Parts: sequence; C-alpha cells; structure tokens
Amino acid sequence: MNLSKEIKTAIFAIAGFSLFFVGFNYLKSNDVFVRDNIFYAVYDNAEGLVPGTAVTIQGFQVGTIDEVSLLSDNQRIVVRFRVEKKYEFSKNSLAKIYEAGLLGGKSLAVDPSFDGADRAISGDTLQGLIAPGLSELVNDKLTPLQEKIESMITHADSVLITVNNVFNNDAQLEIQTSIANLNTTISNFRSISETIDNSLAEDGALNQTIDNLAELTDDLSVVSSTLKDANLGVTFYDLGSAVSNLSQILDRIERGEGSLGQLVTKDDLHQSLEQTNKQIQLLLEDMRLNPKRYVHFSLFGKKQVKYKPSDLQTE
Repeated sequence: MNLSKEIKTAIFAIAGFSLFFVGFNYLKSNDVFVRDNIFYAVYDNAEGLVPGTAVTIQGFQVGTIDEVSLLSDNQRIVVRFRVEKKYEFSKNSLAKIYEAGLLGGKSLAVDPSFDGADRAISGDTLQGLIAPGLSELVNDKLTPLQEKIESMITHADSVLITVNNVFNNDAQLEIQTSIANLNTTISNFRSISETIDNSLAEDGALNQTIDNLAELTDDLSVVSSTLKDANLGVTFYDLGSAVSNLSQILDRIERGEGSLGQLVTKDDLHQSLEQTNKQIQLLLEDMRLNPKRYVHFSLFGKKQVKYKPSDLQTE
C-alpha cells in the first residue's frame, strides 16, 4: 500500500510529538503510562521547591513535584505533587518541606499517619509543614551565644574602665612602694635565714636539743608499750568495783546501819561524852579547891574529913 507524502508527514509529526511529550514528562520524572495520586499542599513560602523535585516517605522516593504556583491572593504557595498509588496513608498525614543537605536544596517528604482516619485519595490537600533547616537551627543556637558574648564584652569594658579609674597615678606609685617594701622584707628574711644557718653550723645546742627530743620520744614509746602491757583494763575494772563498794558502805552509814552508822546518825555518844567531860571538869576543880579530901599525909594518922559538895557541883 502506497501512502501519500501528506500521510507520511502526518505520521512522522504525530510520532515526533508523542516522543517529545513522553521525553518531556520523563525528564520531569513523570511516567506517562502510570497513573499516580495527585495531592496538594499550601505553604507560606516555597523554600526553593521546583518541579521535578523528589517526594519521599521515610527517605524513599515515592513520587515527584508537578507544579509550584502562587494562589490567587499572591500570599501563599500551592504545591502539586504525585505519589504512586501503592502507597496509602490517612488524610491527617503531613507534607513537610525539609532541607535535604547543605548543598542538596529543599525537598518534600510525606510524613504518613496511620491513625484510623479516612485514606487520602487523589486530589486531597494535605497539611503543609516547613521543617527548620540547618541554617535556622544554627541561627537559633548562635543568637543567644552572640547576645552573651556581647554582654560579656560590655561587662569587660566596664571592668577595664573601673580598673583604669582605680589604678591612677597615685595608686600606681603606692603599688610600686609596696613592692619595694616587699623586696626589702624578703631581703631581711633572707638575712635572718642565713643567720640561723650560721648559728646552727657553729653551735651544737640545737642539735643536742633535737637529740634529747629523740631520746624523750623513745622513752615515751617505751612507757607507752609498758602501759599497753600493764593490762590497765583490769586495773580500772577493780578500781570501779572498789568505788562501787565504797558507795554502798557510805549509803549504809547514811541510813544508820552498823556501829559507824549509828555513831554518825545518833547524838547519844556525843551527849555522853559531853556529860563525862563536864563531870571530869567538876572533879578537877574540886581537887584543886579541896586537895585534902583526896590526898592524906600524916605520921600519926588523921581522921578523914567528910566529903561536902562544892559550890560548882551545886550549880
């Protein structure tokens, strides 16, 4: 069958257009022969997203971005992206823009949710979210540090100004004088040290004192060893027993038990002794006044005088 030139030209034109269409979509990472689910997400900032950017789930590519455009209000960005039909998730899933790396630019990831809600279908709009990038995180960390450094520099300036005000010319002269006095004091201490060294080298009295202290330490060590071997525990135990027995004896005396207790607690012996003493005094007084009653001395004998009580006895 012979075809006219016009038909052949039309066939080549259609084939070329088809190849161009397929190639163009292939370059855009769109498979013409596969029908994917189409989803939308709205953002305040596109963060540099471009068509053809990969769409991932848990880091695995599941689709691509078809289109990034402004909404009618010219204030928000709508992103249209594809996801293969075999990947299912709920309507509450998030479409998150994140930073793929320092040089990788921005990418789009679906954070799937399996909370039991209705399954997301083609044409649904997912909730958009922009994850903070590395530069934002660095800025968040560096901003407080920068403020602290600026505050430290300000305080350092204040301290330096205060130091400059304190260390004026008069203060510097006083410091120099103090340092000179300190050097003089150190020199005096050096002289005293040399004098002590010379004294120790010339006089052996200090060495003898040290030797005596060493001997005394040895003697104390011997005494300590002797006390350790003397079994002081038994001695102190016996002393405690003796003190306890003495306390019991004193308690019995205080209660009036025994002869010594009756002697301490009763006044009978004292009264008897006092009465006896009084009678002895009367007897001595009577002997002094009437010695003839008690002493008789006669060669021929004499009649004994009858005893008469004296006035002291009468009283």
